Amino acid sequence: MSGSGTRIGVVGGGAWGTALANAAAAAGHDVTLWLRDPEAAARLEATRENAHYLPGVPLHRRIAATARAEDLGRGDVVLMVVPAQTLRGVLTDLAPAFAPGAAIVLCAKGIERGSDAFMSEVAAGRLGAGAPVAVLSGPSFAADVARNLPTAVTLAAHDSGLAARLSGTLSGPTLRVYHTDDVRGVEIGGAGKNVLAIASGIVAGRGLGESARAALIARAFAELMRFARAFGGRPETLMGLSGLGDLVLTASSPQSRNFAFGERLGAGASPEEAAGGKLAEGAFTAAALVDLARARNVEMPVAEAVAAIVSGGASVDAVIAALLARPLRGEAE
Repeated sequence: MSGSGTRIGVVGGGAWGTALANAAAAAGHDVTLWLRDPEAAARLEATRENAHYLPGVPLHRRIAATARAEDLGRGDVVLMVVPAQTLRGVLTDLAPAFAPGAAIVLCAKGIERGSDAFMSEVAAGRLGAGAPVAVLSGPSFAADVARNLPTAVTLAAHDSGLAARLSGTLSGPTLRVYHTDDVRGVEIGGAGKNVLAIASGIVAGRGLGESARAALIARAFAELMRFARAFGGRPETLMGLSGLGDLVLTASSPQSRNFAFGERLGAGASPEEAAGGKLAEGAFTAAALVDLARARNVEMPVAEAVAAIVSGGASVDAVIAALLARPLRGEAE
């Protein structure tokens, strides 16, 4: 699985799927990029550009775009680059086409609504508990990766040997992939930061100032650490790329869909208006994150505030007033 020549499948032809396909091809692998829409797949194969999601970025010559599920059966590694809320259905449809023993890398950052399941739990339910599954997360914008700008991410698998091999496979000239066996910690960092980035965007959109936003990010990270400890994530994982690194990126840049969504909420848009037809994973994950936190008695006031605003249960001003009125306590509590 290490070195060049690995056959890689990528499920999902959005910006992130296309960017990861380009990165895998640049690392020396033949890549099959699967899209659900046959017309979109044919257009991508013909034009060699994903004009809708990554205009101006040429598709690497080692990528073949397809809508045929059976073409994924060539992959030794399959990257699942679909939204968190659709992962279960896509795996149900496509898993029978995967090659026996193919390593499945989950690239969605979120928690499934309804079941409150992490992505690795969703995959285990569809593929079986013993399937070789890994999780990829970290501070990365699709446009940066697609344009070969330096990026570092984290890959986690319960089998540390598998994690190391996949890390070597997916690392390339400009994409550096670190590895760990702390799957839960990496999943929590990826899912939680989306919710907390919305909060940061709300502060920016409301014009509360950079001091307030810095304080919000720091306190949000503290509650993410509390949540991770309660669910078995390791502190050093949360302090790394998939936790603090990803939070800093997505809570600070309008390129982040979650930050931009929050910014529009803070400026007075309704949740529907703020979404603008684009996916902000944190909007779906917020309620699930809060449900899980309450089940373990983890205090997460920032995440709860986001969930209340996104659901329409509270106004931005009411939530800000409630947060500012919370009792003072020691910073480490």
